[in-house]
Amino acid sequence: MTQAVRGHTSVLLADTIAALLLAASAMAQSSSAQSAQATLANETPAKLVPATTGFDYERRDVMIPMRDGVKLHTVILVPKGAKNAPILLTRTPYSATDLTSHAQSAHLGPILYGYDNATEVIVEGGYIRVLQDVRGKYDSEGDYVMNRPLHGPLNPTPVDHSTDTYDTIDWLVKNIPESNGKVGILGISYDGFLPLMALVNPHPALKVSVPMNPMVDGWMGDDWFHNGAFRQQNLPYIYEQEATRDNKAKWWISHFDDYDEYMQGGSAGELGRQHGVEQVGFWRKILEHPSYDAFWQQQAMDKILGAQPLKVPTMLVHSLWDQEDIYGAIAVYKAIKPKDTNNDKVFLVMGPWHHGQEIEDASSLGALKFSSDTGLYFRKEILGPFLAQYLKDGAPKADVAPVNAFETGTNKWRSLPAWPAGCAHGCAIHATPLYFSAWLRLSFAAPKANDAPFDEYISDPAKPVPFRARPNQPVGYRNGMTWSEWLVDDQREASGRPDVLAFVSDELREPVKISGQPIANVVASTSGTDSDWVVKLIDVYPDEVAGQPQMGGYQLMVSADIFRGRYRESLETPKALTPDKPLLYRFALPTANHVFLAGHRIMVQIQSSWFPLYDRNPQTFVPNIFWAKPGDYRKATQRIYHAAGQASFIELPLVSVP
Repeated sequence: MTQAVRGHTSVLLADTIAALLLAASAMAQSSSAQSAQATLANETPAKLVPATTGFDYERRDVMIPMRDGVKLHTVILVPKGAKNAPILLTRTPYSATDLTSHAQSAHLGPILYGYDNATEVIVEGGYIRVLQDVRGKYDSEGDYVMNRPLHGPLNPTPVDHSTDTYDTIDWLVKNIPESNGKVGILGISYDGFLPLMALVNPHPALKVSVPMNPMVDGWMGDDWFHNGAFRQQNLPYIYEQEATRDNKAKWWISHFDDYDEYMQGGSAGELGRQHGVEQVGFWRKILEHPSYDAFWQQQAMDKILGAQPLKVPTMLVHSLWDQEDIYGAIAVYKAIKPKDTNNDKVFLVMGPWHHGQEIEDASSLGALKFSSDTGLYFRKEILGPFLAQYLKDGAPKADVAPVNAFETGTNKWRSLPAWPAGCAHGCAIHATPLYFSAWLRLSFAAPKANDAPFDEYISDPAKPVPFRARPNQPVGYRNGMTWSEWLVDDQREASGRPDVLAFVSDELREPVKISGQPIANVVASTSGTDSDWVVKLIDVYPDEVAGQPQMGGYQLMVSADIFRGRYRESLETPKALTPDKPLLYRFALPTANHVFLAGHRIMVQIQSSWFPLYDRNPQTFVPNIFWAKPGDYRKATQRIYHAAGQASFIELPLVSVP
């Protein structure tokens, strides 16, 4: 090949290679562009429509408008095939969605089984179940206020839980074609407070109300205070309930034992400050209102309902060992029962339960066994027929006594005409003193003139008496937690402490029955200028118990409470105590319906702290205990008097049986 030919060939080859390179580059760019533009289809639908073929209920999530334009999220569960069915409403700050999603099921029962749902009654009764988020919580619009007061001095807005309930019921009866236009409202705790609010200017379609374990008076004996002593273990609840709409902000801890956690914090106010609780409005209100002033009095539901017309049949449900709201149901009953002149609108049920246990298995509580499921009995024999009478068309009148009270000790249900009443017919109740005596004895005989005048102990705020055996668990209901059982804890550990006085009776030769509220009448002195007094009425079991050996010597609290000494003269205006001066402290203990059996003994324990459930009294008078300083907490010598003329005693509502 000649040189010219070779050169020409080289040029052609170079041009070909260049062309191929350009083509490859173009193809690569085109492929890259196509790759950038290509997408896989989104496999998640824009809006999922659940397939509910085979479900025995229809779920409707709606937003119901209130009179001020705020819309409240409401879950409506309608049984398939429902016609002329009554409505059972619960309003809640605890998420209507969560309370209707206890399981993923095609059946109504499993999704309802849990807190606030008396499942057998709802499902077997064919009720339309409605749960609603209160304003400001979870999926409802509006602003949240803890236990939002009625329109008035504490609430200048035109809306409250009474108006919201009215507007909700009005919408429900107009927009659920499967209903018969009759509505009942029920709930537990906060959700039990709301059926009480519904009784204020009630909607005509509201035919029955069932407040269970309701929050009624947060200062006197429910949730926030007991007779002025602050329930500081509720600080986490206050924070979590108000910090966010959906309760996602959580209280943090630095100790496993709440006893250590609250001791490290110092005062309750300082502990709240360390956790940032002052950011939430209700805590600021508590700090500003440590006494029983107008803020508390004007929102106490027993006082409010005592001034209202009695229009709606109401069944109040009370737990005899309610560890949270042991005051409310009985207080409302006492306030409204006198207006029930025909004895057909106010009903009371008392069971051997912890807070809310009436909708659970209730055959036992802690170490106590009741020989039957008392919760199931309540739901089947009392609640079910009661609701049906007022809500179902053509239902027969329920055979439900005005008062159904479980009698602890004998473990029997009693049908009673009113409360308190020892039995159905012929019993009488006598306020009978059970006296403290020398040598730490209890006796129905008054102390003698030559008896020792007092017993004493040292109360040290640096070593307060635990309210239960340590380590102290926080308030809660998670698996393994026993918060709900603390009122039935064995009190032997406390009775052996040097800072607890334990007065004990002789062995009982015959049963002693009480029905009503025991009254503490304690003549006491303190070397300090302020003091708390805890009084516990206790049933001491025999040394050996046949069939239940673990109950031998058990010390069961029957009724107990705390009183903050600075409020001895006035609940509104605290006053320093005169050091070493014997003074009378008189206050009511929670309602009991109990029989101390023959062979048992009666005990009364007295102490000056119940920690960490209640904040420590510094035992030095300060303007506001929430802000007590470390130097304010001082030891004090406490004396309990039992001399002639200075007798201390428990006034028992003793039942005499004909």
